[in-house]
Amino acid sequence: MTDTVTRDTEAATPSPKRSYAKLAADESREDYSLRYAPHSFRRWSPSTVAGTALGGIAYLADFAIGASIVFTYGFTSGLASILTAAVIIFLTGIPIARACATSGLDMDLVTRGAGFGYFGSTLTSLIYASFTFIFFALEGSIMAQAMHQAVGLPLEIGYLVTTLIVIPIVFKGMGALAKVQAWTQPVWIVGMVLPFVVLAFEAPDAWGAFASFGGTEGAGSGFSWIGFGLGTGVALSLIAQIGEQADYLRFMPARTEQNGRRWNLAVLAAGPGWVIIGAAKQLGGAFLAFVALEAVGTTHALEPVAPQLEALKPWLGSVALPAAALFVIVSQIKINVTNAYSGSLSWSNFFSRITHRHPGRVWYIFLNLAIALTLMEMNMFAALGKLLGFYSNVGIAWIAAVAADLVINKRIGLSPPYIEFKRAYLYAVNPAGFGAMVIASTVSILAFFGVFGQYAEAFSTFIAAGLALALCPLIAWGTKGRYYLARPNPVNGPDAVVEDVTATHTCAVCETAYELPDIADCPVRSGPICSLCCSLDAECGDICRKDPGAAGPVLMPVPTVRTG
Repeated sequence: MTDTVTRDTEAATPSPKRSYAKLAADESREDYSLRYAPHSFRRWSPSTVAGTALGGIAYLADFAIGASIVFTYGFTSGLASILTAAVIIFLTGIPIARACATSGLDMDLVTRGAGFGYFGSTLTSLIYASFTFIFFALEGSIMAQAMHQAVGLPLEIGYLVTTLIVIPIVFKGMGALAKVQAWTQPVWIVGMVLPFVVLAFEAPDAWGAFASFGGTEGAGSGFSWIGFGLGTGVALSLIAQIGEQADYLRFMPARTEQNGRRWNLAVLAAGPGWVIIGAAKQLGGAFLAFVALEAVGTTHALEPVAPQLEALKPWLGSVALPAAALFVIVSQIKINVTNAYSGSLSWSNFFSRITHRHPGRVWYIFLNLAIALTLMEMNMFAALGKLLGFYSNVGIAWIAAVAADLVINKRIGLSPPYIEFKRAYLYAVNPAGFGAMVIASTVSILAFFGVFGQYAEAFSTFIAAGLALALCPLIAWGTKGRYYLARPNPVNGPDAVVEDVTATHTCAVCETAYELPDIADCPVRSGPICSLCCSLDAECGDICRKDPGAAGPVLMPVPTVRTG
């Protein structure tokens, strides 16, 4: 199914009128997947948005990642790795979270205007999509392990069940996701806290023994620079999680004097704040795995359901297994609806630019889940550390470049102070962010594979972060910021004055009214055009960008009151 375009042969002008396929036109399911989220749709309170976003970090891959790091590199190096990665993720996440919440844009649209350009961000859409299906596969594997242990369901069938179970929820969009996160939160909180309460009474000396744990591979309990670097690389694979947080944060209501404090707290908590809980879960997961190690062995200790079960046995006895399985299943549903949802957004963004077609976000759910199911059937869980270590080199180069643009380039005037995401005003590729990411990730991947020696291999993710942070402003300075805007935006530019960003204009192509930030002036259509119709136009030849003089301000005039 694709969007359809019909031509009115009786009309005086040959401009096509676009009517979207039923699913693509239903914003209750689409959730403005490829465009600006209008204020009229942001009907949730800051606390509701934050609660929904934080509900998505219920995943237990943190348990497996933390256990893998500590088992491989020992407690001291593992602790340093987890905390260092958390600091990096938190700091880079702050400007991105605020940008998405303020502008009503998802991670892909922010990336376009934060140094990557219209087509330059297609590569990051693939990076983000790969994050969602890699982690869907990890979380799905953990859920399948729980069902296998609880009822003996074969893992291969369990993988299929974990994939199919999320589809009805994700199909319905943000409204359904918010309800699921709220309804399951009490069960998740009890399941998360109870094992540690049990161990506090039943094994009070376990934390002391854990602090001197030297791992299972002979790393030793002391600090190792090599172990610290490699462990940080694995933990940093989670840096792209800010993209999933942003998919919720774009629905944050406008910040006002009345809600300012709650808004700031909600954005901080639901944006970069996820990593505080994430780091605690990594350490907690490593601790549970350590306690269960002697009883279940290394392989099963790395699977979250087994340590959970061992911790609950002293108090729950025969009920421990169903209780542990229930907790794992609830946790994995909470995160995998988010993985599937965010993946559908990312694939939609990618294919809309490549094919100029938009059949609807929901169809890309099936593509994302098919890839994830394939990875599960290939038993990618067994290669957890290496896979995440490699991925983090690319992910951190992307996130660091975007953060550098938001924090440095926009503050010193190397890039526009606002985020321009519409095709009509962007160059295809901006070398500032895109070039920084490509160079940084290429060098760090070479380092990861040992080209530059042992220490460079261990610290490849630090190389990626450092290069991206430095190169983005340097390239922007070297190019004098000329590749940020192909032409000025008459209503969004730094000197623009408009009455109200909620003012609407009717798109000349699909004849639907959209708020002003989602509209561009189009010389080909001789009127306003919405950002999605602009993206899908395959026949305009980008006249507005190639000949900026041809594109005058054709939007309806609005009274001039400067926006803050």
